[in-house]
Amino acid sequence: MTAVKSLDHPDVGSTASGGGAVDTHPVRRRRRRRLTGATPGGSVWVPWLFLLPAALIFLVFKFIPMAEGIRLSLYEVRPFLGDIFVGFENYATILRDEKFLTASWHTLVLAGGQTVGAMLIGFWLALLLEGHTKSLWFVRSAVFLPVVAATAVIGEIWRLFFYPAPEGFLNEAISWVGLGPWEYIHDTDTSLVSVMFVGIWKHAPYDMVLILAGLAGIDRQQYEAAAIDGASTWQRIRNVTLPALRPVITILLTLAAIRGLRVFTEVYVLTGGGPAGSTDVWMTRVYTTAFEQSEAGLASAGSVLLFLVTLVLTVSVQWYRRRKEAR
Repeated sequence: MTAVKSLDHPDVGSTASGGGAVDTHPVRRRRRRRLTGATPGGSVWVPWLFLLPAALIFLVFKFIPMAEGIRLSLYEVRPFLGDIFVGFENYATILRDEKFLTASWHTLVLAGGQTVGAMLIGFWLALLLEGHTKSLWFVRSAVFLPVVAATAVIGEIWRLFFYPAPEGFLNEAISWVGLGPWEYIHDTDTSLVSVMFVGIWKHAPYDMVLILAGLAGIDRQQYEAAAIDGASTWQRIRNVTLPALRPVITILLTLAAIRGLRVFTEVYVLTGGGPAGSTDVWMTRVYTTAFEQSEAGLASAGSVLLFLVTLVLTVSVQWYRRRKEAR
């Protein structure tokens, strides 16, 4: 009887343990090996075949141009005359160039302002739109629209909004409260702040979505316990919400820093680096050096320096995050 029972129920041992026991059925083992590509017949290469088209596209349009840019940064590029090897002279020239130094300062100010502003507004929007109400999906979609819109289109629209005459859209709006007219991107004193405002307006909804995802993972019992202890709203945010959002904030800081250092499109469309270089950032300076001054070697060196700064910043943030988590 024992033998018959074992034949009728071959998987009793695995089911009796609540699903925790390892399934030893040979047919299922073979089927799993086929699905994962771990068969001895060489099907382990099947996943790589699916990745091959994307890998080729990255190789042709990203990695080969990157390697060529690094090579050109070591040369004085002379089309039709032959390139001259100059070593690290291009890097030294850039680090001494006053325009590049000014552009680097503008880049840091713009990146810092956009990062802080977008995160604060994104956090505020996330707190407002948090919840499971069905009507919130429309509001969230409407708020998220600036992220999916093309940056060039956004820059062109805001350039019209920033029209400096009294009949301009923004000047007409602020005239209702007795302000203006202002020149916005047409004034050296306000141009960088105006570009920063456009960047915050575009990137804050993206930060909001990531913060919403972080808020969804917070245990509501912590808020209830804090409320029972008499904690105010600000105390619950400071002692419960912000510590729980630390991984999300780290990711946002990393992405925002990279995004801010590589800012180009909105600056180029809105101001082109002007007026009088007041909004000239690193990428617009590289563009001007390459395509207006025909100094491809210097521009390549500037791009490599930006890549190295971005790499060091990303690695530093990740190292700091892992160190904090290990404590």
